[in-house]
Amino acid sequence: MEKVIDLNADMGESFGPWTKGNDAALLDVVTSANIACGFHAGDADTMARTMRLAVEKGVGIGAHPGFADVQGFGRRRISLSGEELANLVIYQLGAAQAMARAVGGAVRHLKLHGALANMASEDVTIARACYEAALRVQPDITIMVIAATAQEQAARELGCTWAGEIFADRAYEDDGTLRARSRPGSVIEEPDLAAGRVLKMLEEGAIIAENGKRIPCRIDTICLHGDGKTALAIASAVRQRLEQADYRLAPLAKVSRSA
Repeated sequence: MEKVIDLNADMGESFGPWTKGNDAALLDVVTSANIACGFHAGDADTMARTMRLAVEKGVGIGAHPGFADVQGFGRRRISLSGEELANLVIYQLGAAQAMARAVGGAVRHLKLHGALANMASEDVTIARACYEAALRVQPDITIMVIAATAQEQAARELGCTWAGEIFADRAYEDDGTLRARSRPGSVIEEPDLAAGRVLKMLEEGAIIAENGKRIPCRIDTICLHGDGKTALAIASAVRQRLEQADYRLAPLAKVSRSA
């Protein structure tokens, strides 16, 4: 049976004259791009430029909505009602859809960003509010979830098309959630270490927490953060290691499936 996997990166996070990450180079390595929608980062020009490059390079386009918190890069927790969460997602997804169409592409998946994603990984009610909103706008969209968390639970309950995600550059707690960035060892910057961890998790079909606990899960896609100091090197190392292990890399639309 052919082994197929998606490699995704968060990008489109520059703002005006301020550049964050090397999106053009990353788009030569990854197969899916989660593009900021202007709330936590990015702007109209950055979205257009990043999506245009993704279309040119055959990389799948995803909306990457987050909290309206540019100063905190969307990594600070904000308490919102279910209706506010829904409108937050609908607004950003709509912007991403319009921009993608304008450059000859289409939004194929949605992935929550930062604090919003972390809160949704812990609370199925938050996850459902966000995902139901996206599905009202685009019923066939693929929801990218942090595997084995409340995000996956919500997607399964909704019966939508979803993809289980693991992280190459982040450490895990023993409940499958990401270790808080304020804690030591939460961010992995060594390319060889990141690539080795990814392959080990794929071989075992499980998330490997920092304490060694194995959390069985479905893995459809591997993420790295485009703003990381060694993001490009990690992406290249992960891709090389996957290809050496006979994985075929493909955009998420060719990998994900429903519950």
